[in-house]
Amino acid sequence: MNIDTPTREQTDGRRQRSEASRERIVRAMLELVGAGQVAPSAEAVAARAGVGLRTVFRHFDNMESLYQQINAVMTAEIRPMVERPFSAGDWKAQLGELIDRRIRIFERIMPFKIAADVHRHHSPFLAGQVAEMTREQRAGLSRLVPKDKRDDALFFESLDLVLSFETWRRLRKDQKLPLPRARQVLERLVGALLKAD
Repeated sequence: MNIDTPTREQTDGRRQRSEASRERIVRAMLELVGAGQVAPSAEAVAARAGVGLRTVFRHFDNMESLYQQINAVMTAEIRPMVERPFSAGDWKAQLGELIDRRIRIFERIMPFKIAADVHRHHSPFLAGQVAEMTREQRAGLSRLVPKDKRDDALFFESLDLVLSFETWRRLRKDQKLPLPRARQVLERLVGALLKAD
């Protein structure tokens, strides 16, 4: 046997170490972005992950793959909240549940969504995810609202906008409202739409 040819065990061991390093890098990225760093430096990621700078650069060569892994972690966390059935029978009561659910989800994903918005212009994956999130929000609202309300385009488009991540982000980040006040504003806007209808 050629001593320079790696054995299967050596190859598997390298692969496992590489995967473990990548997991640490993904976890470090999640922690740093979650703490508000929109674009963490490779040095910061290496320090947080406990890996060498060269390891970070090697894995950072494929940012699309890294974005996909980060997205998979976040999706696994929030998907159960999105898919949980509503407990109320009346659609207006379900709308109240949807508001509460979206607030919790939006608060959790906010730093990651803000970071994705910064990087999506050079990432086909992130651009696709942003579009998919908008589609999913709209589809969820469409399933909840009765057909006659969906057919009222002015009502439905207004409700879709009011309950979007972008509205919540503006309330929390640009208008700097604390969460309870932002919720009150959102509920008042939805109430006004329901009353005007």
